[in-house]
Amino acid sequence: MSGSSRHLARRAAIQALYQWEMTQQSRQEIEKHFLADDCLQKVDNEYFKELVHEIPRLVEDIDGSLSSFIDRDITLVDPIEKAVLRLAAYELIYHAEIPYRVVLNEAIELSRTFGSDNGYRFVNGILDKMGAEVRSAEANVR
Repeated sequence: MSGSSRHLARRAAIQALYQWEMTQQSRQEIEKHFLADDCLQKVDNEYFKELVHEIPRLVEDIDGSLSSFIDRDITLVDPIEKAVLRLAAYELIYHAEIPYRVVLNEAIELSRTFGSDNGYRFVNGILDKMGAEVRSAEANVR
């Protein structure tokens, strides 16, 4: 799949994760709703499904990994920024084949698109610290 279809999968996943967080609907119900939408034709559907299933399943581990880098409880983070942080943390931890810089750039772009005016700065700061630890060899090559 192309990078743009992965980007579109991330975009849709952020929206689905936000819906999951706010409504507590089942992952299956949310996935079904999104996949029925015609605007997801160019999306990497398999990656979208993975993100929508795996991030909620691993949310405690992901939030635990993020907690060392956030100066407040994860429950106090804006829901969109939380979804972006969770998705990026998932990719940093479980998808070493995705370059560190790609994860950060995608997260910043998603934060700018869906988050608050300066939310991308918060996301960038957290992920920069997390990435430097989780992907230390890759991060030190900058």
